[in-house]
Amino acid sequence: MSFRVLIPARYASTRLPGKPLRLINGRPMLEHVFRHAEASGASEVIVATDDARIADCAQGFGGTVVMTDPAHASGSDRCAEVARRLGFKDDDLVVNVQGDEPLLPARAMAQVARVLAETPSAQMATLATPLGALAEYLDPNIVKVVSDVSGLALYFSRAPIPWARDASLVAGADRQRFVGARRHIGLYAYRVGTLKALAGFVPTPLELLERLEQLRALEHGFKIAVAEACVVPGPGVDTEADLAAVEQHLRTSATRS
Repeated sequence: MSFRVLIPARYASTRLPGKPLRLINGRPMLEHVFRHAEASGASEVIVATDDARIADCAQGFGGTVVMTDPAHASGSDRCAEVARRLGFKDDDLVVNVQGDEPLLPARAMAQVARVLAETPSAQMATLATPLGALAEYLDPNIVKVVSDVSGLALYFSRAPIPWARDASLVAGADRQRFVGARRHIGLYAYRVGTLKALAGFVPTPLELLERLEQLRALEHGFKIAVAEACVVPGPGVDTEADLAAVEQHLRTSATRS
């Protein structure tokens, strides 16, 4: 199985400007992501950006960079431009890894590519992990996913799904009330033809409502295979507090090893 990893990275961020360049234990966040991608077994790892500062950073640690249109609305649109410009074949596999996921393990990247390769009926693949707390289940910043019996996505939502009819939040729901709920991990494998097709569609009603671009694929009838993650990833980075938490996590892991 052959696949490429594309890392869309942008400088602008409302909550944490210059996020991919922020240092974590002395190295840019983007480099942490890139090194994990290199270890995934990908045939090629490419940073897709529209910002010269990010390009300079990536090239500084030996990364391959493709400059893309600054008008792109999403990381997948940026990845689609790379696929078109570099002439990837429609049946090639690419994995979209966000540049703000410094704790995303290489094994997860390889797994999502393998899931897509082994599910010919699907055009995309992604991963999920069980929710561990009621607060996570109710948090709109944590995306939930439900799948059919064959493992294909039925829906993604910021709302708490699936919802137990008899659950009473007033009385206090316990773990059993959301035992079937899963957290979506924002990691995708695409067949290149699908990636290019999705980039050519305008945002769809559910996508705009939930602010979840994977709903564009479902609304257009594409099938997304969802597998249980082989390892639970650490948190991504959106705020200064997240950045501090990731630094502490890496320091703790280094001490234990």
